[in-house]
Amino acid sequence: MSDGLFQLLGEDGRLVDGASAPEDLGAAELTTLYTHMLRQRLIDDLMLTLQRQGRIGFYGPATGQEAAVFGSGQALEERDWIQPALREGGIALMRGYPLADYLAQCFGNAADVTFGRQMPCHYGAKDQHYATLSSPIGTQLPHAVGVAWGMKLRKTGAVCAAYMGDGATSENDFHTSLDMAKRFQLPVVFVCQNNQWAISVPVSGQTRATNIAARAKAFALRSRRVDGNDVLACYVAMRDAVASARSGEGPTFLEMLTYRMGAHS
Repeated sequence: MSDGLFQLLGEDGRLVDGASAPEDLGAAELTTLYTHMLRQRLIDDLMLTLQRQGRIGFYGPATGQEAAVFGSGQALEERDWIQPALREGGIALMRGYPLADYLAQCFGNAADVTFGRQMPCHYGAKDQHYATLSSPIGTQLPHAVGVAWGMKLRKTGAVCAAYMGDGATSENDFHTSLDMAKRFQLPVVFVCQNNQWAISVPVSGQTRATNIAARAKAFALRSRRVDGNDVLACYVAMRDAVASARSGEGPTFLEMLTYRMGAHS
């Protein structure tokens, strides 16, 4: 793939020259996508306020990254599994995870289905095929490879989506996972939400590569750089990568270039 940034929408919200909206997203789907994005922004604003009041201990908002979260999530089917990083909880909600369970987990109250055993904002939603996230950076990536390997062996036709931030691409687990996924042609899509900051370390402090997607090329993965603030581009890129994985063509790496508008957590 080209190192150029894949975009369908310009900064003014209009289609860029030569671009067309995906035909499989009608008015109803676009309205639903917008609703999910807006709801996530409102939830994040509320939960961050509660954290600052000391009523919950931790929260990782997706503020500014909603297009990457929901655009990619829209391209997955119910049978597909998600191995999240920190800011993808909205995908679980999108797939039917009850908002009451989402909030109870953050509070760790009597209604929390995990009985307060997980850090706040570390959801697990088995019915939605959303694995419980883990705070150590990058550990979800080999898990995703294992899940995808199981899917291939069982011939389920399902795909695993492995989310990460830019910081995870500097971890050993990243390199091991991409290498194994390619060697065994596993049905996994690696999605890097490059929000420019690994907690407080900028991308320039992590690598001299021109972009994060370049790291995937070392393992011969298809890679694509996407405007992570363009929900349509995120959807199309993820849709194509999922279709490729589902048809037996192996893994793809997507770098969704976005920006973290607030603190890490």
